[in-house]
Amino acid sequence: MKRILHLSDLHYGRAREDLEQPLLDVIGRLTPDLVVISGDFTQRARVGQFARARAFLDRLDAPRLAVPGNHDTPLDNLWLRMVAPWRRYRRAIHQDLEPRYVDDGLVVVGVNTVNRFAWQRGRLSSRRIARACEGFGAAGDRVRIAVLHHPLQHGAGVRKRLMQGADAGLRGFAECGAQIVLSGHLHNTVIAPMRAWPELLFVQAGTCLSSRVRGEPNTFNLLDLDGPDVRIARWAAGETGFVESDAVSYVQRDGAWHRRG
Repeated sequence: MKRILHLSDLHYGRAREDLEQPLLDVIGRLTPDLVVISGDFTQRARVGQFARARAFLDRLDAPRLAVPGNHDTPLDNLWLRMVAPWRRYRRAIHQDLEPRYVDDGLVVVGVNTVNRFAWQRGRLSSRRIARACEGFGAAGDRVRIAVLHHPLQHGAGVRKRLMQGADAGLRGFAECGAQIVLSGHLHNTVIAPMRAWPELLFVQAGTCLSSRVRGEPNTFNLLDLDGPDVRIARWAAGETGFVESDAVSYVQRDGAWHRRG
């Protein structure tokens, strides 16, 4: 069995300092095989905000994989945003904007969906889809997971525009054998098969630290993977720290994800 702890949207600069230590404590107790962070480490991509995010990462004992979010390129420095949008992210978080993690049971591929020319709306190019799919080429029986900041589908109540290239991304990931897609951006939790591509399980994380919550408390997701089965629990911040609030299980059968129970 493999365990992935999925964080998103830390937003240092608007993060709740009172939740940082409880979050680190629960991560230590849960002992994940991998911590995935699906973007937005900072609120305004300032050097001090990245320094705080780096200090948080340095306190994690588990392996980690991260991709940038739209807030991780400078908003208030247009020149830097156009010329060197990733300079601060690379110095603080990781040089690789699309890292990969491989072990005996997992192949996890990061995909950078940030569009420096559009502040909110992401972009997924055919080149990035192809590169991600290359990472799944020799996966064999290992679970294949893609990590993006922007989601590939929106619910009915979402007012933000869907990422450019989302439909091509869904098709491309499904056809190259991806099984689970982790994302963030919208600050709420979604766990369900993709509507048009049920062979892809959509797992969207809420914000684990930001004060900018949207209809739910600060949360993260915990995935326990055992062969074709996955149990996904949402952990939410409460008076005593983060506790499991609800969970759902899915099994992959006949090329599609089916909910158990």
